[in-house]
Order: sequence, then structure tokens, then C-alpha cells
Amino acid sequence: MAKDKEPFEAFSETTEKTAEVQRQTIERNTERARGAMDNYFSFLQNIWGGNDLNEKMKTYTEQNISASTEHIRKLSQAKSFPELFQIQTEFMQTQMNRFADQARSLGETYNKASTDATKPFRMSS
Repeated sequence: MAKDKEPFEAFSETTEKTAEVQRQTIERNTERARGAMDNYFSFLQNIWGGNDLNEKMKTYTEQNISASTEHIRKLSQAKSFPELFQIQTEFMQTQMNRFADQARSLGETYNKASTDATKPFRMSS
């Protein structure tokens, strides 16, 4: 009987080590994505200056990176295919709703920024 448990214990240890490596990889990739995002938005700020549109885009990007990281963490802890499918479905529903809200907000902000930018031209006519 004791010999029967050994393969399962070895599998459990291997699984735990794999999960730790995955967690570390996710953390490294998340940090890289945040660094790339910060560089990109710094570049945009230098070109366009700091405005509401840039700030909202940066905030939404940070939120989406965090949501994706959390989603990957949950997927890695799924114990069965139905659980994995449920996690994926919930994530997609949440992200679609979030995307719709973000698109609406960015559209409103863009319209306001473009209206403000063209005011001097409309007033001089």
C-alpha cells in the first residue's frame, strides 16, 4: 500500500513546482506588460500632452492587464473542464461588458477633446 502512494506524492510535488513556475512566469510577464504600457503612454503624453483621453486609456489598460492576470491565475487553479469552462465564460462576459463601458467612455472623452480642440476655429468664423 505504501508503494501505491509514492507516485501520487511525486505527482503532487511536481504539480506544485509547476504551479509555482507558472505563477512566477505570470508575474514576470505582467510586469513586462506594465513596463511596456508605461513606456507607450509616456510616449503618447510627450506627443499629445497629458489629457483625459490618455489617462483613461492608461487606466483601462491597467485594469485589463490586471483582469487578464487574475483570469490566468483562476484558470491555473481549475480542477476540472466544467470549472475551466465556467471561469472562461465568466471572464468573457465580464470583459465584453467592461469593453463596452470603456468604449463608450473613451468615445465621450474623445468627442469632448475634439470639440474643445476645434473651439478656436469655430469662434473665429
